[in-house]
Amino acid sequence: MSVLLTLCVVLLPLATLGRGAGRWEPCSDLRPLDILAEAVPPDGAAVGVRVTQAQGVQGLQLSAAAPHDLSFPASRMFFRCDLFPEEFSIVVTLKVPSLPPKKNEYLFTLVAEERDSLLLGLRFSPTQLHFLFLREDGARAWQARVSFRGPALTDGQWHTLVLAVSEGSFSLTTDCGLPVDIMADMPFPATLSVQGARFFIGSRRRTKGQFTGLVRQLVLLPGSDATLRLCPCRNPELALLSVPPILRGLTGKPEDNEVPKYPYEADVKVTLGSRPPCTKAEDAQFWFDAGRKGLYLCVGSEWVSVLAAKERLEYVEEHQSLFTNSETLGIEVFVIPEAGLFVATANRKTTSAIYKWTDGKFSSYQDIPTHQAQSWRHFTIGKKIFLAVANFEPNEKGQEFSVIYKWSQRRLRFTPYQRVLTHSARDWEAFEVAGEHFLAVANHREGDNHNIYSVIYKWNPGTRLFEANQTIATSGAYDWEFFTVGPYAFLAVANAFNGTSTQLQSRLYVRLGGSFQLFQSFLTFGAADWEVFHIGERVFLAVANSHRYDVEMQGQNDSYVIDSVIYELNVTAQTFVRFQEIRTCSALDWEFFSVGEDYFLVVANSFDGNTFSVNSIIYRWQGYEGFVAVHSLPTFGCRDWETFRTAAGSYLVYSSAKEPLSRVLKLRTG
Repeated sequence: MSVLLTLCVVLLPLATLGRGAGRWEPCSDLRPLDILAEAVPPDGAAVGVRVTQAQGVQGLQLSAAAPHDLSFPASRMFFRCDLFPEEFSIVVTLKVPSLPPKKNEYLFTLVAEERDSLLLGLRFSPTQLHFLFLREDGARAWQARVSFRGPALTDGQWHTLVLAVSEGSFSLTTDCGLPVDIMADMPFPATLSVQGARFFIGSRRRTKGQFTGLVRQLVLLPGSDATLRLCPCRNPELALLSVPPILRGLTGKPEDNEVPKYPYEADVKVTLGSRPPCTKAEDAQFWFDAGRKGLYLCVGSEWVSVLAAKERLEYVEEHQSLFTNSETLGIEVFVIPEAGLFVATANRKTTSAIYKWTDGKFSSYQDIPTHQAQSWRHFTIGKKIFLAVANFEPNEKGQEFSVIYKWSQRRLRFTPYQRVLTHSARDWEAFEVAGEHFLAVANHREGDNHNIYSVIYKWNPGTRLFEANQTIATSGAYDWEFFTVGPYAFLAVANAFNGTSTQLQSRLYVRLGGSFQLFQSFLTFGAADWEVFHIGERVFLAVANSHRYDVEMQGQNDSYVIDSVIYELNVTAQTFVRFQEIRTCSALDWEFFSVGEDYFLVVANSFDGNTFSVNSIIYRWQGYEGFVAVHSLPTFGCRDWETFRTAAGSYLVYSSAKEPLSRVLKLRTG
């Protein structure tokens, strides 16, 4: 990685009396003086200069140029007299490569050519920045040096430094941070003659110590501290005072047949393997996803596709038969940084399990005691990693508790963290609103009473526990689904049974004034799941209807083959409206996923009134047609679907509520 260092040189206007004149005049203009632009003309005349891009920023690579080719006489800047200002600032923007411990390189120098003596210069090492200047006392002259320790110029990032000089005061500001001030016993000379002197950019007139990094900005500002002009700054590492014309408006793409005036190259790093983080350190770097055959560019904090082979789902094949402790009612796939990919199974008997993805398969990792577990929910709060289980039955003491487990970085296992009183819990939903963390539990029934309260818990940072925050009346609650639309937070509950009928209203709540309030009601039939998804700017909400039942139609088997419904948000009407009805067989779950540019929904069909051997269906989004069935997957008592991706490709995993066997399916693409 590269460091952009911006060094701002502020030249105090030098007052001279013009040899007999009585009026004060500065030796140079008081505007910023672009030293780099003087040495590197915009017409491409400089030999050995190369425009290079690093971290999305263009700079000049000078190391291939002869020192004299990147020089110019000081008289171009100091045209009214031959004296260097007594007070000034220096601004440099550059990217420095890694250097050996004792290596020094010059950013620029001002050299008296006849006697080959260095009048002024900036030099750096891996740990220090040195400001050099010549002191004269009569016939005696010597080299003075002011050294700043600590500016990490070789850390692979761009930086901006401002060196301000005023008599005996020397101040260095890095990236608009706090300045480092040095009061030197030996002040900068008030009368430093530049007659016959020459500026050398990136060298001390010779190849030894030549600058090997990238430079973007090198400016003298007479008579003022450049820090006041540059800071504060949104991007202080690239604070800008002046850059050469060759770097202004450079897009990296010549117009029509225009040939770049300077050779152009980019410092490009391409990462292979699984999806890496996209942070400031990776900005403008590439990642090649071998599984999807795509090339991605890190922009800000997101990987943006720049080249991708059109990936399409061709077929689905069985990848693994995952034998579980007992029938599995719910599954949760999650990733723990530096630990790996995991799946947690909610098993009907007294032990549930966590499996880890190892060598392309899930293998047993940890067993956890549960009580007819219905589902797991993985979530994080800061650096804390949690896994909550919804227990449907009471424990050995007759107590109904669901449990929140916390990941132990030392033991690399989940350990009990908090017990929460629940009533035949079916589901947990974790979400965050305005920086606050919540957990909602779907309480299904208390004894024979299905019309009870489900509870929303809020994380208390002081006690580091979840505490009851709001209760919501539910009827046989089966599932919670949280989502946001713009600034609004929503929470949908799937109400499955009120004690006499599955035909009842499921509810959608919106958070207003610190609590969730009713937004819309939907007629559902044994609602078991809500799934929210986005396609472009459109927002959809799908409900899985499982059973049409009331006390007057107990024996009708066809009551399981009913329509599940997809709703779409009508922004103008501020309500969800019916978009599509899909015939399902006691649907218990929807899962939305994408492959390439295609979008899919898979439904968990569990029972058709006669058998649990029912095909679950994958539907593909086809625009105006809505979702169209494209794949029929044999399943047995299918309860839950999850999708995940590894470097090897995309997968689906489903759980069976009727046999101790879950299956991992691989999505084959072409």
